[in-house]
Amino acid sequence: MDVFGALRDEINQYLSHEQVAVIERSYLFAKKAHETQFRYTGEPYITHPVAVAIILAQMRMDPQSIMAAILHDVVEDTPVEHNDIVNEFGKEVADLVDGVTKLTQIHFENYAQAQAENFRKMVMAMASDIRVILVKLADRLHNMRTLHGLPPEKRRRISQETLEIFAPIANRLGMHTFRVELEDLGFASFYPMRYKILRSAVAKARGNRQEIMQMINDQIRDAIKKNNISSATLTSRNKHLYSIYNKMHEKHLSFSEIMDVYGFRVIVEKVDTCYRILGILHNLYKPIAQRFKDYIAIPKANGYQSLHTTLFGPYGVPIEVQIRTEEMHKMAENGIAAHWLYKSEKKVFHEAQSRAREWLKGILEMDKSSRNSLEFIEDVKIDLFPDEVYVFTPRGEIIELPAGATSIDFAYAIHSDIGNSCVAARLDKRLSPLSTPLVSGQQVEVITAPGARPNSAWLNFVVTGKARSKIKHYLKKQQREESAELGSRLLEKALHAYGLQLDHLPDEMIEAVVSISQVDSLHHLYEEIGIGNRPALLVAKQFAKALDEVTKHETTEIEAPQPLIIKGTEGFVLNFANCCSPIPGDQIAGLIKIGQGIEVHMIHCAQVEKYHRHPEKYVPLLWEEDIEGDFSVNLKVHLVNRRGSLATLALAISEGESNIEHIKAQESDRHHFNVDVTISVKNRRHLARVLRKMRKRKDIIRVVRHKPLVETHA
Repeated sequence: MDVFGALRDEINQYLSHEQVAVIERSYLFAKKAHETQFRYTGEPYITHPVAVAIILAQMRMDPQSIMAAILHDVVEDTPVEHNDIVNEFGKEVADLVDGVTKLTQIHFENYAQAQAENFRKMVMAMASDIRVILVKLADRLHNMRTLHGLPPEKRRRISQETLEIFAPIANRLGMHTFRVELEDLGFASFYPMRYKILRSAVAKARGNRQEIMQMINDQIRDAIKKNNISSATLTSRNKHLYSIYNKMHEKHLSFSEIMDVYGFRVIVEKVDTCYRILGILHNLYKPIAQRFKDYIAIPKANGYQSLHTTLFGPYGVPIEVQIRTEEMHKMAENGIAAHWLYKSEKKVFHEAQSRAREWLKGILEMDKSSRNSLEFIEDVKIDLFPDEVYVFTPRGEIIELPAGATSIDFAYAIHSDIGNSCVAARLDKRLSPLSTPLVSGQQVEVITAPGARPNSAWLNFVVTGKARSKIKHYLKKQQREESAELGSRLLEKALHAYGLQLDHLPDEMIEAVVSISQVDSLHHLYEEIGIGNRPALLVAKQFAKALDEVTKHETTEIEAPQPLIIKGTEGFVLNFANCCSPIPGDQIAGLIKIGQGIEVHMIHCAQVEKYHRHPEKYVPLLWEEDIEGDFSVNLKVHLVNRRGSLATLALAISEGESNIEHIKAQESDRHHFNVDVTISVKNRRHLARVLRKMRKRKDIIRVVRHKPLVETHA
């Protein structure tokens, strides 16, 4: 069986005899390496890498990419090593192979982690050589074409991965042909019944549309001919199955609503002719307002260019028309692959490559800001769906953002520092909430302030991967700094109990304890203590033990630990317990929670009592005298059940200069009901003022603060 024959015929059309000979040598090398291996379909394994190489050859890829496709599984699945490929075919081919080779030597906890790490590795390789993703996409396309040989569970897993990652990547790189086939194959395998039903319905609907399609076709052709444009090519355009399914699923449209739209495409020679055709069509049929998009003037993120317009056709049927030049069409179908496919110096093809590189640059920034590969892959998935809005800076520059993007996304798109210090935004010169979704054509002005910082609530509404990763990175860095500051104070208090001071201990001893603790530095040790991963008391004990060994005598008896002063500026590493909601003026204690820092409770809270037998997790606390801020407190109110009583309660709280954070009312009997209300106060004195205001109201029978006390056992 001449497996190489079909590939030889393809590459002979555009490569030299010497290049074909080297590719054939790589085929013989791979054939020998895979000679004992077979696919699930029963075919020799070598048929797969050759089929991948044929896909790339049809794209007119260079010899190195073809060889990488043939060799792409030898390192992963055979004893062949990276250096063997370097020696035989050179470093360039070996690096391409390495870029698509999975990490098989490392043990991962689960498939999701393995998938994320492999994706991360591939993205890193893509950033240095864009051909890596073309080899990977061709590999995935052939795997999807031959998916029938795999067990059902594996088929579903690979299909889901294709729909979530590889088809969106093809789309992001402008490779429409690849994307459509990947999506339809993934859809057929992941939702086989839905695919069959939809395919049957589409075939039936298209049969019923032929007459009206022909009428529209004839009318458009006549109109173009009357205006003496001879070079235009008109074709009908059918939506592929997965795009129909997606529109039905995501936009909650019926099948008939999607299929009632008739699609056409006009391809011309020059850009100005595109606009002439647009004028002809708008004279022929009435255009639908707000349904015209000029992607020629403002291309999509993946380099796509075209004019889109929607018209009222014969009998009122909607007609969607795309108008583009031949180069734009090649770009739309092939994306970054057009560079190799057409061997042209045309600007449009080079722009596609530069856009891809800009996108990859942004992906690398996300990687630096992500805590791990799972977080990284989630951020990238968000960034892979490029339905765009186009907004303007105050200087008139166009900024391209995903649909649903907010002023925060805009700020981070300009610069990370602007995003980090953003406090407000003006949309078309009017102040608007930072969470407002942007609309194409708006002018966006970001207002910054020195000392401002990102808010964790922003993660609830930002949509770009860059904004999300930068906010997480800043908050993580801030948490580390706050953890280190709190950890330093906790350790000083714990050392004081042993009669020690960190400043007076020799550097060698500090380095020894840091080494024993298996952390990088003293600062890292502070972080671990502050976040609750390492009890300060046990670290202080290690210092005391190290001092004993140096001085050859035991340290003095441990003193009672001194309270830690709560300033209110500790940030993420200090949390106030919801069970008792302590406020300044209450007696308080802290419980060290792993990964969370200190949780502040009232000293008589039932939760605190449970920790008395674990001194390493218990921290005595005191409020700083002039502490400022708003603190939540829970109240239980017994009210008369009549109209306006809840308004009376709200008015009393407002008169006490407090705000309601949460309220829940429940009827106790016909004449009364109970209200659980959470309000914000400054301290106990402020709370007392609010309570006095409430108790003066006739409708309020009783009001008490909710405080869970120590559990008693008979």
